[in-house]
Amino acid sequence: MSSGKGAMRGVPSVRWLCLLMSLGLQTAAAQTAMPQTATAQEALRVTLSGVVLDAETGRPLAGAHVFIAASMTGTAAGPDGRFRLERIPAGTHRLIATRLGYTPATQTVRIREAAPPPLTLHLTPTVLPVDEVTVTAHRDRRWEKRLERFTRLFLGESDFARQCRILNPEVLAFEGKWWGRFAARAHAPLLIENRALGYRIRYHLRDFELRGSTLRYDGEPFFEELEPTDAAERARWEVHRRQAFEGSFRHFLLSLLAGTSREEGFLLSMLPSGDAYGSNTRRYPVTPAQLLRPGPSPTEQQLRFSGFVEIVYLHERENEAFQRWQGRPHATPRRNQTSFIRLTDGPTLIDHTGEVIDPYGVTTYGYFAFERVAELLPREYRPTPMPATSGRSP
Repeated sequence: MSSGKGAMRGVPSVRWLCLLMSLGLQTAAAQTAMPQTATAQEALRVTLSGVVLDAETGRPLAGAHVFIAASMTGTAAGPDGRFRLERIPAGTHRLIATRLGYTPATQTVRIREAAPPPLTLHLTPTVLPVDEVTVTAHRDRRWEKRLERFTRLFLGESDFARQCRILNPEVLAFEGKWWGRFAARAHAPLLIENRALGYRIRYHLRDFELRGSTLRYDGEPFFEELEPTDAAERARWEVHRRQAFEGSFRHFLLSLLAGTSREEGFLLSMLPSGDAYGSNTRRYPVTPAQLLRPGPSPTEQQLRFSGFVEIVYLHERENEAFQRWQGRPHATPRRNQTSFIRLTDGPTLIDHTGEVIDPYGVTTYGYFAFERVAELLPREYRPTPMPATSGRSP
């Protein structure tokens, strides 16, 4: 993600996340409607099939894990290396193949009118450096401190992050420089248990680097639902998932694509270039139509603007964890959640599922930057409609 990358890939879906302070606007709360983005393209479902091969020998790789990035859709290749993923929606997907002892393979698949032909994914054997295979008990205090720092930066500092843990931290190696660079790599997928949202995430970390105040990370998450201990925990997960979705970057993009940003609680303004701190009071109201252009296919649109867009979410205030993250006093009045975005390298494409196709295409600030892997949801997730009598806290 750009909180870096992210994601958020992640994270989320955007990948540049700069750790900058945001301004909030005091606005009245309103009722929110969920995104209504169903189209003929979204209704289309196809089957993806193919084979996973050893890049050096050409032999099929039985048991290779093949999945759609940031989703709950995956399968294992059969004895002949062949796989099949059914009911894949139209749009742009990153197909990932992994197997122990091999470097993961990634292939971008664009599904428009019909299913693509059978795919071939080649995995290259890899050999772990000896210094990465270490015993946890021999880790020194410096490694432990770096793990604490990585966990805080990667999972985040929200209330949900406190209910997440990395189950296999021993796969991580860190690099730090006196001039401010902090980097991490993992020689195996990170296994993350999120007891706040009810998911186990297998996160294939590809990039993680902090330079100054800019965090950049990228990876391929795969989600599996945890088994709740009881009905109360399941209900709590449903509430938390809705909370994580509403006001999130994905929610914003879906509402933007549907042209319903204002109805769903997002107040959009253009700011002059270089004004991500919100110090300049000049703001110009902007509509979704002014930010989007037609894309190369019905399932894609181009996000195109100059400078910064300020996004104020009217249906939810900042929480105390965000205030702590910004270093603001506990008694500071809580404002509406406020974020800023800019295009990293010019116009970028958005898939109809709310995914930024170029994971480094958008840089996020403010509340979007605050929310990290602990708030990640699978791309399939959509909240169920709220009862008509339901209200929201301002």
